[in-house]
Amino acid sequence: MPRLDPVGQYEVTQIWPPDLTAEEYNQYLEEFNRFLAENNAEIVNQEIWGLRRLAYPIRKREAGYYVYTEFRARASFIAQLRRYLQLRPYVMRELIVKLDKHAIEFNRRRLEKARTQTPSEV
Repeated sequence: MPRLDPVGQYEVTQIWPPDLTAEEYNQYLEEFNRFLAENNAEIVNQEIWGLRRLAYPIRKREAGYYVYTEFRARASFIAQLRRYLQLRPYVMRELIVKLDKHAIEFNRRRLEKARTQTPSEV
C-alpha cells in the first residue's frame, strides 16, 4: 500500500540579517518563492514584517529582518524546506509550524480584517 503524503498548511518565519541591501532582500525573497513554486507549494499569504529588535543576540546581531510566509505543501516537502533554509547563509533563524484548523481560520480572519482596514486605521 502506498504511503500517504497529505497536503497541509504551514507557516515559516525567517529572520535575516539587518545589514542586507534592499536588492539582496528582494533577490533572496524571489529565490525563496521560486523554491516553493518549484516544489509545488502554494503560497497563501506572505508578509514582510521588517526590521525588529531581537529578544537575544543572534550571530552578534541585536536586530533582524522578519519574513513570514504561509503556504500549502505536501508533508514530505517540509524536511527539504528545512534543509534549504539551513543552507542559506542569510537565514539567521527559521521556524516552520504546521497549522491546525483553528490557526488556519484565525489567519484567514486576520488577513480579511487587514484587507478591510483603511490606512488610517492601521
